[in-house]
Amino acid sequence: MPGENLTRVEAQERSSLVSTKSYEIELDLTTGDEVFRSTSTVTFSATAGASTFIDAITRTVHSVTLNGVELDAAAVADGTRIQLEGLAEQNVLTVVADHEYTNTGEGLHRFVDPVDGEVYLYSQFEVPDSRRVFAVFEQPDLKATFQFTVRAPGHWVVVSNSPSPEPVADGESTVFTFAPTPRISSYITAIVAGPYQSVHSELTSADGRTIPLGVYARASLFPYMDADYVFEKTRQGFTYFEEKFGVAYPFEKYDQLFVPEFNAGAMENAGAVTFTETYVFRSKVTDAIKERRVVTILHELAHMWFGDLVTMKWWNDLWLNESFAEWASTIATAEATEWTEAWTTFQAMEKSWAYRQDQLPSTHPVVATINDLEDVQVNFDGITYAKGGSVLKQLVAWVGQDAFFAGVSAYFRKHAWGNTELRDLLVELEAASGRELTEWSQKWLETAGVNTLRPEIETDADGVITSFAVLQSAPEDYPTIRPHRMAIGFYALQGESLERVHRLELDVDGERTDVPELVGQVKPDLVLLNDDDLAYAKIRLDDDSLAVAIEHLAGISSPLARAIVWGAVWDATRDAEAAPRDYVRLVLGNIATETESTTIRTTLTQLATVARMYVAPEHRDAVIAEVADGLWMLAQGAEAGSDAQFQFVKFFAAMASTPEHGRTLAGLRDGSIALDGLEIDTDLSWELLEGLALVGAATGAEIDAALEADNTSNGAQAAARARAAIDTAEAKRATFEHLVGDDTVPNAIVRMTTMGYLHVNDPARLEQLVEPYFAALHELWENRSYKIAEYLVLGLYPAPLASASLAEATRAWLDANPGIPALRRMVSENLAGVERALAAQERDRA
Repeated sequence: MPGENLTRVEAQERSSLVSTKSYEIELDLTTGDEVFRSTSTVTFSATAGASTFIDAITRTVHSVTLNGVELDAAAVADGTRIQLEGLAEQNVLTVVADHEYTNTGEGLHRFVDPVDGEVYLYSQFEVPDSRRVFAVFEQPDLKATFQFTVRAPGHWVVVSNSPSPEPVADGESTVFTFAPTPRISSYITAIVAGPYQSVHSELTSADGRTIPLGVYARASLFPYMDADYVFEKTRQGFTYFEEKFGVAYPFEKYDQLFVPEFNAGAMENAGAVTFTETYVFRSKVTDAIKERRVVTILHELAHMWFGDLVTMKWWNDLWLNESFAEWASTIATAEATEWTEAWTTFQAMEKSWAYRQDQLPSTHPVVATINDLEDVQVNFDGITYAKGGSVLKQLVAWVGQDAFFAGVSAYFRKHAWGNTELRDLLVELEAASGRELTEWSQKWLETAGVNTLRPEIETDADGVITSFAVLQSAPEDYPTIRPHRMAIGFYALQGESLERVHRLELDVDGERTDVPELVGQVKPDLVLLNDDDLAYAKIRLDDDSLAVAIEHLAGISSPLARAIVWGAVWDATRDAEAAPRDYVRLVLGNIATETESTTIRTTLTQLATVARMYVAPEHRDAVIAEVADGLWMLAQGAEAGSDAQFQFVKFFAAMASTPEHGRTLAGLRDGSIALDGLEIDTDLSWELLEGLALVGAATGAEIDAALEADNTSNGAQAAARARAAIDTAEAKRATFEHLVGDDTVPNAIVRMTTMGYLHVNDPARLEQLVEPYFAALHELWENRSYKIAEYLVLGLYPAPLASASLAEATRAWLDANPGIPALRRMVSENLAGVERALAAQERDRA
């Protein structure tokens, strides 16, 4: 990996020398299972006499021809870069090379469907991986046109950024010759090839053009593809964005391709978006997943303007690309689709992610310092997406929504097909709103850390408020105190309901903000800072409000207010200010009537963390059993066929810990125990089997039998996860040695295996693997692709131990290994999680 890095300084030097015009790329996908032939012809101008390099990660370079002169390939190509000396003002470079297929989800990924033996390919180029497919100046500001010609087996289809041409038969192969793209960055080019099945539609763009639409999936999964719904959300997104952005869709067509073993949720390739197959539902899924698919569809569509039409100069503005799409997709989901509570979902999931990321030792300003490609890779994080989206939401409130959209529209029109920096957007927003944004940018984008807001309330003997203030604090390492526009809600018990009886919106600034408007009012049952979730800040409940929340949170009628309270108590628990077992009481006592699927999913995930890591070890077994018992009771009491019932069963399986739990899971799986409205379909059966493995009630042979019955890629992933969850020290060691010792395991199997590996009730199973984990880190980092290394560095860390000895071993490794910043960042994040758990355990004991 280190030899493949590219620094920002190198990129700046290269763009000062080179201006790219066009690429003509011929790919031959019929040359075997390991490599494909790539011929790249690059036309570019340069400073006469200059020297530079072009990126190309290759197995073999057959020829390099610059301006008609064939160079010595062995001398100029090192497998990662090709050196170019003595450039002319106008240059034509042709590189013929063999590139390798990958099974890591980077470059050109090759997948063989176990159902029918068919091969499927797709490209994934963000950040630096188009160079794995063709010779390219791999940086976002060297835009060009891209013309692909692809030779493929005769029964394949090929999709790229331009509309798919009629293929021309050539023996047993067919050749697809695509028209050139507009000027775009290399990381959003795409090649998807194989016997994909598809369905097509169209829409009329705002400028009157007919835009062809396509939805693709592999043949064995296509029967489950609900393309009509995908088209409906796409049309709603087109209408919303074209109206709000004031600029018509910039490309000729819009294909959405659901591809196997995808590392991310989706990728915004221009006119050819790729999605994870998780969004093709072969079994029942939660409403949270259904809503997330809609948000993801609209996120990638927003990128067609923000990111693809106008692109950042360098990756330090990656945050703006992703944060904008995160914000835009949420508002579009809320305002243009049936998922009207999308901002509640954003609060429950995105903001909790942002707050967690912002408290890690690796936190950074929203505008991050990006020195090289390794910096980019690790900055696809909760700051880039979720905090950035939250801050943009606040910016929209600051300048006004109409002015914000007007500024964005002007930005698109001024910079179409070009590259920009943050200041280019702020200039347009200032012009549209009349607001000066330099100070806002400094405080919100150029400093790290999250503030905490808490109420300070004094009352007289009758409960009348005599003093009310909002106190603001900041972490010692990131002491910025920020201005916040926020609301304070007063909630009163009315029977079983907690209803808002008063709301005050105000500006909070400084370490103390007195609120005289609330003096003289009777203190309500619950005081909620940041009501309506306007601000980006952690909040605290006063002691009386926390006590009321634990007993009556379910009585709050507003889904958004409930999500804020859930989040506030979770934050206090993570910060060891609230007792972990109080959080368990809160969740088990109030989750039954929660209506928002993502709130349920997020809260139950957090409950599992509390039970397994935050409760003191001497109480852990009892609390895990209590949680599983409680979830099974909730499942039995839930409405038949409801999303809540489904989620309670899924989480019961994940938290099972006793022989009785195992008997219940086995009964559900074989049908001897049934819940009205609950179907045990293929995927839920796998989750029940993993729960059985967790409690020692399923063997490897039973997992093999289940895989034989579900011989699909989904089945293979589920089997890998279930096998890794088998609850013995021997099984854990075998899993560890398999992942560390075998570099051929594909990305999806690696990821699912690590999830099963860390699925333990007794973390002592992992004690034996602490030393081997640290001993393996350097080799994993040096010899695996970035994504595989990330999965292993994070997914093999024995975090469930959550012990002082694990923290000590982690600190010792960090002290002994000062190099490799990206690797150290991951390890330091692992350590932060253990330190937080240790503090919570002490609070639990207290």
